[in-house]
Amino acid sequence: MAGDGVLHQRVAVVTGAGGALGRATALRLGADGFALGVLGRKGAELEETAAQLEALSVPTRILDVDLREADAIEIAITSTNEEFGPIEALVNNAAIYPSTPFLDIPLSEYDDVVAVNQRAYFYAAQVAARGMVARRSGAIVNVGSITWHGGWSNLASYVSTKGAAVSLTRALARELGESGVRVNAVSPGAFPTKAEAIQGDAAEYGAHVLAHQALKRRGTDAELAAVISFLVGPDASFVTGQTINVDGGWIME
Repeated sequence: MAGDGVLHQRVAVVTGAGGALGRATALRLGADGFALGVLGRKGAELEETAAQLEALSVPTRILDVDLREADAIEIAITSTNEEFGPIEALVNNAAIYPSTPFLDIPLSEYDDVVAVNQRAYFYAAQVAARGMVARRSGAIVNVGSITWHGGWSNLASYVSTKGAAVSLTRALARELGESGVRVNAVSPGAFPTKAEAIQGDAAEYGAHVLAHQALKRRGTDAELAAVISFLVGPDASFVTGQTINVDGGWIME
């Protein structure tokens, strides 16, 4: 649903909004009162996110963006700002996760993963933070993964970029804090999304997950979205530079 040109009180941008976790985040922020710029490759999944937001009467701008392209990121964030008003929250969520043994990963595959999972986070944060710093207010959440804690086989490219997301979070929190901008990360555990297809047998992997979690059930997309909602909201006004594991107690540190 296109915006109506009216400035709204709160504005958020969510990347990778066509995926399950990105969609849940967009829906939660919409329910929280944000107008949304939803970024991703345009297709059925992103259209479904937009349709669900429209059903909730959430002002939404659909942005078909190849996150490997810096110019496209800047245009998307700038146009959201122009249509809805200053961006208060950015959620860097988009990620790709090819499963390839380390010795067989071609540099082209690695470069794509870094471009989407790492460089796009950096640049989207940079573009959004310029306005936040000028207003001395704003919140950024980078979506990591518990895989960076212990490593996962055949996912070296993905794991390394998720560790970078946490490192970026800490660096930006330190540097932007004096301007009132908060930066945090969430590290999801093994949520039952389509990404699990790379793990092989679904039942076997599900049992593996529950064996490692303290909570013996699978998490829901809405539960991750609730933590992101907290981090960009007023109740987290004194929280920055943190990484919250949302994983049912798989990783404890």
